[in-house]
Amino acid sequence: MFTVIIELPGIRKMHRSSCYCREVPYLRILVVEDARDMNRLIEKTLKRDGYSVDCCFDGEEALTCLLGAEYDAVLLDVMMPKLDGYSLLGQLRDKNFETPVLLLTARDAVADRVKGLDMGADDYLVKPFAFDELLARIRAMTRKRAGNRKNQFSLADLTVDIERRRVFRDGKEITLIPKEFSLLEYLIRHQGIVLSREQMENQIWNYEFSGSSNNIDVYISRLRKKIDAGYKPRLLHTIRGVGWVLRADDAGELP
Repeated sequence: MFTVIIELPGIRKMHRSSCYCREVPYLRILVVEDARDMNRLIEKTLKRDGYSVDCCFDGEEALTCLLGAEYDAVLLDVMMPKLDGYSLLGQLRDKNFETPVLLLTARDAVADRVKGLDMGADDYLVKPFAFDELLARIRAMTRKRAGNRKNQFSLADLTVDIERRRVFRDGKEITLIPKEFSLLEYLIRHQGIVLSREQMENQIWNYEFSGSSNNIDVYISRLRKKIDAGYKPRLLHTIRGVGWVLRADDAGELP
């Protein structure tokens, strides 16, 4: 094992080559950071640690995301274009959003920390920071929400037990390998929503979409055979040219 030290403006990370992903509850994090290199590095680190991650690059974009989806935590840069972090935080708290918010900023004065916390931030992390500390603060912020997170999902006669990692269809247990289970978990948590190849590969395989990989096609085919073959209604649908969706009807095209 060797150790690589990665340094970008505002970030300091010691990364071991043999990465181990913790088994964490499936929590969804929104990263709001206008510096694209830092944004992507945070995204990759969080995904490597088992989180689902969406990214925004300014406050207005983040507000749109937060109004349209549920997140378990928000990592919010203070200095951003269009709508700064303080203003966005104020709007969220005025709308009674209770999602935990961790402010990320180079401002280390006590007055700035007090301002952020008084405006409703749950924590405040000064740049540059170590990723180990960032991850620890996220775990602390989301601990209560993780304990209350829904761990069992159903669709028609399909049941997925996230905590015990067991799958049943029509009362019969279905055996899935880890990657198949991760794919099914992502689909059933977003049931009824068409998910693109890019979304799935970024979330399940944790790498940037290249447009050429057929990993997703192979695992979709395997998963469909296990959860749909011999059962009605079909649940895993291909929407040609768009992606895949898990829903209990026969709409959409199936290969």
